[in-house]
Amino acid sequence: MKVLVINCGSSSLKYQLIDSETEEALATGLCERIGIDGRLVYQPAGCDKIKTDLAMPTHNEAIQFVLDALTNADNGVIKSLDEVGAIGHRIVHGGEKFTKSVVITDEVIAAIEECNDLAPLHNPANLIGVRTCQKLMPGKPNVAVFDTAFHQTMPAKAFTYGLPYEYYEKYAVRRYGFHGTSHDFVSHRAAEIVGKPYEDLKIIVAHLGNGASISAIKDGKCQDTSMGLTPLEGLVMGTRSGDIDPSIMEFIAKKENLDIAGIMNVLNKQSGVQGISQLSSDFRDLEEGANAGNDKAQLAMEVFAYRVAKYIGSYVAALNGVDVIAFTAGIGENAPTIRKMVLGYLGYLGISVNEEENGKRGDELLISTADSKVKVYVIPTNEELAICRATVALV
Repeated sequence: MKVLVINCGSSSLKYQLIDSETEEALATGLCERIGIDGRLVYQPAGCDKIKTDLAMPTHNEAIQFVLDALTNADNGVIKSLDEVGAIGHRIVHGGEKFTKSVVITDEVIAAIEECNDLAPLHNPANLIGVRTCQKLMPGKPNVAVFDTAFHQTMPAKAFTYGLPYEYYEKYAVRRYGFHGTSHDFVSHRAAEIVGKPYEDLKIIVAHLGNGASISAIKDGKCQDTSMGLTPLEGLVMGTRSGDIDPSIMEFIAKKENLDIAGIMNVLNKQSGVQGISQLSSDFRDLEEGANAGNDKAQLAMEVFAYRVAKYIGSYVAALNGVDVIAFTAGIGENAPTIRKMVLGYLGYLGISVNEEENGKRGDELLISTADSKVKVYVIPTNEELAICRATVALV
């Protein structure tokens, strides 16, 4: 079966067409600047990217251009849309309503809409993609794969905040966690690599990208994760603050004469390593700056690595041990310096770094030495493939 994977943002759309039998991506790409002017990026497997400026006033036009590209006589990868067996959609927030992926029905759409206030920027855009695919490819099954579903196995002691309990009862205020498809994919792959049953392992996954989160898995279930009600909680990230003293919001609001929207903009878009370094949210820029003597760039990297190590350490305690630690996502896969900085705090676990292997980027790697008591891997994530697998399992 060929599965079209769709990830809709408010003004962008990422896509892949995957052959589920070989698990190979036949084509990948991106529609960007939807509602502004529009650009289609299309890359058939083994070929260069093709970029085309096209008017995309809505997601309808964007998805139609994707379908046209996939079936194009010159560089398309399928002859007709009849070859597409199903469409898998990334849905950011499923609240407590969805603990696993589901085939999309009118009832499912209504339930997702009820979660919109938990992810107001993401869920409505995700549903635009669903409705557009239903319109342009009638009769094709659509599947919702939720960022939050993997973390729904967390016990109440892990997801409950120290707030009046009525806020949970009335408004579902609790920890949900995100990047679930990545944590699911990478943790299962870690079990495959070590050759042990998933249910018998204690695994910590560090998904480190511009958005970053850590999860703790035991008995085949997620026990805890660093992001919360929203993706703002947890690690210091590219532009997000991560954990802070809540009173800082009031303090800065008074000093800078900001309302709540202004404060949230600071926390989400002006903070993190970009805010600390006053240079960039890109770790390549930070490392280059640090090597050139930029103290703030060096500090930003140190703060990031320290927070990652603290969370890993806390999850070792939560799991009462750890068998495997896996780094993934853009930074986790491609920043040897950051990995080494993080692991430098974990010597008490009996971890030593294999410098040669850790110096590599982007591959599936064992970066701990043979005599380390805990295995540490770099495992490239593949959220699109995870969505494809979930879609095939249902349809």
